[in-house]
Amino acid sequence: MTTVNKLVQVAGIIDAAEADMVIGEGADWIGFALRLPSGKDDIPEQDAAVIIKGLEAPHAGVLISYLTDAEEVSEFCRELGVVAVQLHGDVATEELRRLKEIRPELFVLKSLVVKEDNADELLKLVDETHPYVDMYITDTFDPKTGAKGATGLTHDWSVSAELVRRSPKPLMMAGGLNPENVGDAIRTVRPAAVDAHTGLEGPDGRKDRVKVAKFVTEARRAFDEIA
Repeated sequence: MTTVNKLVQVAGIIDAAEADMVIGEGADWIGFALRLPSGKDDIPEQDAAVIIKGLEAPHAGVLISYLTDAEEVSEFCRELGVVAVQLHGDVATEELRRLKEIRPELFVLKSLVVKEDNADELLKLVDETHPYVDMYITDTFDPKTGAKGATGLTHDWSVSAELVRRSPKPLMMAGGLNPENVGDAIRTVRPAAVDAHTGLEGPDGRKDRVKVAKFVTEARRAFDEIA
């Protein structure tokens, strides 16, 4: 794994050409959302595995998963060959502990999904789970759809900033980030990393090269400013 400071992740990779473009434009990690509750994955699992195995450090492929069972998560990560997993489901603290026990080398990101009134709940979650997590990722809840990620919606950045201050572990910020707002987001929240998905897509649903390049440039500039 690369250093988890000043890290830029692009999620929702759909094929090898998109992966190559995103890495070529300077992203560190690329995220693959698989076995989604909707059943509509962005990419077949076997295609994702081939891309992941072809990445060279410091680049890495990250499994974005809604699985909640430690054994299932561990086995799926092994099948894909990932060194990092981003858990977006409601994973019990005991399952996080178990995952760290059976796969101590796996880099575990735990989502903190920001709703309108759940800041206290998220702060307690950090206090309870941080021994078993390597990094947190904030994202935005969509009350209309119930979605906990890839909503394209921003949230109250003061909540993310409070979580950064509270967490003993680094935090990746996601949720409606795009080339226009990522610099302000980093300066306001001071996260260790940022992630974007829908904010980098063109009308055809593919990542747009110009947007990806600008996102990476603006993120790097802001990270340097807060360093």
